[in-house]
Amino acid sequence: MVKLALSLFLTGMMYSIIGPEHERLSYETVYGYAVIVLKEALTGALIGYSTSICNTIVDFAGRIMDMETGLSMSNLMDPTTGQSGSMSGVLYQYAVMLMLIITGLHRYLLSALADTFTLIPVNGAIFDLDKLLESITAFLMDYITIGFTICLPVFAVMLLLNAVLGIMAKVAPQMNMFSVGMQLKVLVGICVLFFTATLMPSVANFIYTEMKTMLVRFVSTMI
Repeated sequence: MVKLALSLFLTGMMYSIIGPEHERLSYETVYGYAVIVLKEALTGALIGYSTSICNTIVDFAGRIMDMETGLSMSNLMDPTTGQSGSMSGVLYQYAVMLMLIITGLHRYLLSALADTFTLIPVNGAIFDLDKLLESITAFLMDYITIGFTICLPVFAVMLLLNAVLGIMAKVAPQMNMFSVGMQLKVLVGICVLFFTATLMPSVANFIYTEMKTMLVRFVSTMI
């Protein structure tokens, strides 16, 4: 209900901003009007999808961190998507969204949405599937690169810890390194997340830059 109310509010606000040049559309039948509505719905869905998929990067990084630290056995329900997510991914996602509101990037996204009505007039979208495929391919490359960049501190520390545990297993074979290693990984992983909390602005900057890039790429495929 909150999402529906917010959508109606943004619709009214955008209608008062874009001006009266979009009020008159040329169509002859109900079928023609339905085609215009579907085209605009697809255009809006692609524009929204271009920014929403960037949030999946932190979930990808969080799943890798939880897999390395042993926290992947427990998941959290993400209320924004209605799906289960990793503990670290949900933590990073809320931190990124909080910084988005604090830094005022939501105003940039709303202004960019208003500018799309000038770049892509109503019933004026031309979908270039080749450019759209190139944009998705470029995002997948950034998805892997940014995701591993975010989880690199935890991944590097866990790699060193595994090396230390391997040496200890050879030096002291009477110790059960499996049970000891699981507890150490959880403890060290939480400590690394705590000490790398100062890197949250850098993580958010990666995501925001990717949002802007993907928004420009997707809009360019419909001009």
